[in-house]
Amino acid sequence: MFDPIRAKARVIITIALGFIGGLALASGLGWTGPSYAMPAMDYSPQVSQEAVRPAMDLSEAFANAAEAVTPAVVRIEATSTRQVATGFNPRDGEVQREERPSLGGGSGFLISQDGYILTNNHVVAGANEIRVYLQDGRYFFADVVGADPTTDVAVVKIEEEGLPFLSLGDSESLRVGEWVLAVGNPGFGGADPLSAGDLAYTVTAGIVSAKGRPLRLIQRELQRDPDFGGNPATAIENYIQTDAVINSGNSGGPMVNIMGQVVGINSAIFSPTGTYVGYGFAIPIDLAGRVMEDLIEFGRVRRAQLGVSISQIVPEDQELYDLPDVAGVLVQTVTAGGPAVEAGLRPGDVLYAVDGTVVRSPSGLQNLIAQKRPRDQVTLTIYRDGSASELRVRLDEAELETRPEAAPEPEAPASEEKLGIAVQELTEDLLPLTTYEEAGGVVITEVTRLGPADRRGIRAGVKVLSINGEPIQTPDDVRRVLRGVDSG
Repeated sequence: MFDPIRAKARVIITIALGFIGGLALASGLGWTGPSYAMPAMDYSPQVSQEAVRPAMDLSEAFANAAEAVTPAVVRIEATSTRQVATGFNPRDGEVQREERPSLGGGSGFLISQDGYILTNNHVVAGANEIRVYLQDGRYFFADVVGADPTTDVAVVKIEEEGLPFLSLGDSESLRVGEWVLAVGNPGFGGADPLSAGDLAYTVTAGIVSAKGRPLRLIQRELQRDPDFGGNPATAIENYIQTDAVINSGNSGGPMVNIMGQVVGINSAIFSPTGTYVGYGFAIPIDLAGRVMEDLIEFGRVRRAQLGVSISQIVPEDQELYDLPDVAGVLVQTVTAGGPAVEAGLRPGDVLYAVDGTVVRSPSGLQNLIAQKRPRDQVTLTIYRDGSASELRVRLDEAELETRPEAAPEPEAPASEEKLGIAVQELTEDLLPLTTYEEAGGVVITEVTRLGPADRRGIRAGVKVLSINGEPIQTPDDVRRVLRGVDSG
């Protein structure tokens, strides 16, 4: 009887043996293929080390800084809920929507050995759950210590000790043309912690292109979404511009000098495509550090204010007010009863410097005042009627719109929700939906998106045989065992 499967196998075996026999024949005939003359390889450098010593020293500095900084840079994963259109009802013309979990996040960096982390507000805003991934592969759930939408700065904390952390530098003394590194941990590996290392830890180099850039990014965001929290009029933007590559996922990571000191928080790019085109922006660490101190100490920002409205100085103003250069800001109004009017500042004065630091723009003045605390005393250098004078001003506290009060803590989840699953007894009716042949036992019928089970690749239709070593026979067994397991 002809067996097509065996016949096909014989053909395959014959072909394979023929190929092997051909190799043996070719070997016996001494055929080895084309012969080429191989040149002797010379691995000596083309340029002497002495000739490239400056570049080698700079390369070594970059490598040392990156090696020192990356252990303290973390990946932040923020889970939130968003409204998703699921259908359309032609009867009433309403779009049907439902809330679904959404995954976002960015980078951050440790600022203390006991788990305080500095990042962007937009990385963690609206998050229901925050996970922080460390370089050593561990991850922790984090709590928001405080966030300030008006500067896009946030502090989160994990409960751990003995962690690597970064020191803060001085962004005010940063010079245009100075080398900086932008470090991030975007971790495009997805939700599974085991694959989170894909494309993690990016280090790019560039120079400081400019300082004091007022992009109006925060102001526009606060205007666009009132629920984001914060008053657009109190937004402070004084970005450091760099040509170091900053891309999606790097938000919240540190910008460091070649000594490894943090000089900024990577925050934004200017791009028509949404990817890097040469313009990256970071929040100066002098401002971010001041905000950080308040968030840790008070849970909110205590913003100092001078009580003036101001405008940019232009070349014509320099001639009119007899200024030494095109610098300072023109005082338009002073707030009645505020610190400025009490110190004697008037509309028409040019506010030239604060504590000896020359003011170059309205955003520059905002930045300088924001680094002070309420009740701090500052010295203003002003020009009035062509002559310079000084005024001593004690700052007061600005009234800021803050994020709405946090919603009350949800009730403790049901047992299965701790794993993000729903279970049922495996009945005859459910068998067609599984790969099993016999009814009995417990089967997973639903898996919550981005829940603990989903993150580890567990899918609906799988039987649960045991949990923590205890046999599972009924759905009640699942609930009994999980009642003794804490969330997290």
